[in-house]
Amino acid sequence: MSATAAPSSPHVMNTYGRLPIALSHGQGCRVWDTEGRAYLDGLGGIAVNTLGHNHPELVPALQDQIAKLIHSSNYYHVPGQERLATKLTELSGLTNAFFCCTGLEANEAALKLARKFGHDKGIERPEIVVYEAAFHGRSIATLSATGNPKVQQGFGPLVEGFIRVPLNDIDALKKATEGNPNVVAVFFETIQGEGGIHPMRWEYLRQVRELCDQRDWLMMIDEVQCGMGRTGKWFAHQWAGIKPDVMPLAKGLGSGVPIGAVVAGPRAANIFGPGNHGTTFGGNPLAMRAGIETIRIMEEHKLLENSANVGAHLKAALERELGGLAGVTEIRGQGLMLGIELDRPCGVILNRACEAGLLLSVTADSVIRLVPPLILSIAEADEIVAILAPIVKAFLEEPRK
Repeated sequence: MSATAAPSSPHVMNTYGRLPIALSHGQGCRVWDTEGRAYLDGLGGIAVNTLGHNHPELVPALQDQIAKLIHSSNYYHVPGQERLATKLTELSGLTNAFFCCTGLEANEAALKLARKFGHDKGIERPEIVVYEAAFHGRSIATLSATGNPKVQQGFGPLVEGFIRVPLNDIDALKKATEGNPNVVAVFFETIQGEGGIHPMRWEYLRQVRELCDQRDWLMMIDEVQCGMGRTGKWFAHQWAGIKPDVMPLAKGLGSGVPIGAVVAGPRAANIFGPGNHGTTFGGNPLAMRAGIETIRIMEEHKLLENSANVGAHLKAALERELGGLAGVTEIRGQGLMLGIELDRPCGVILNRACEAGLLLSVTADSVIRLVPPLILSIAEADEIVAILAPIVKAFLEEPRK
């Protein structure tokens, strides 16, 4: 770290445990801090910066849009909304989209959709199945759907109407809902992000789809972190060959410009009517241009294939360097969404990696998370391993605290 005084934000609410750096600019998969030090970006703004930094095609497109119209409000038609919605429905096989600003808002909208779906069927107190270790956001409703007591602590009473079940256990799901006429939806992440990079098994996804069809439930898949090409398909659930009824998106959809979306199929697309839901900033022309251009660039540069290929290379390299070590519980994930679980809390690795020039995160206390830009190269993947592996090895050799 620089010998100069660390950046501080004394007038900003103290809601984050920040590292003692401030970033200044970026290029590709690298960023620089205000002291001029370079870092390899293995975090991508937490799975947001799909195209990396200062992309030569995205930046001019956004500059062009800023010079035309940034915001107009949803009193009027926004042509970019229809363009982006058309593209998202083509990629997903669904039919309609609603645009907002964040993943939290997209998930909140999905929960409202499920409740209104129930009320429209005459269910007075709808209930939604959610999962252990899930993370869906920090509003009161999405916090209630989240499966992390640590982030819920201090914010009760939580919203009622959720039934929590373990991952990948169809019998547990059936048992938890048996004979309950109030269940209206099952809500989950295909691969849990904040919960520690825990994937749903493809066969389990197919079983849940079948159960939802049998019982007239909405299947709602939170693809906020694992969607938009991160696993090598547009949406992670597509590996299982299924379609959801409701699919919240955000993060990588705008390559850094705040954007969220709820994409819905025929069973859910017409649940909301005018006045049932809305947003001030959502769907603004700048965000829509960011989404349109992100998808165009991803297609033209074959970034889904890159995510799959470079991700497989990175995972294999991590397994080769770390897989057999005592203290490494599992290396899991798909594409460029990978987690290295250790058998002990490892938050200090966040700081040590930063000091070594690599940005990443530690989630669920003991899982090192890598979600780099989808433009990551094989050489940069090897560089991640070259920096990270010695740090993990040295950490595991230290006495447990």
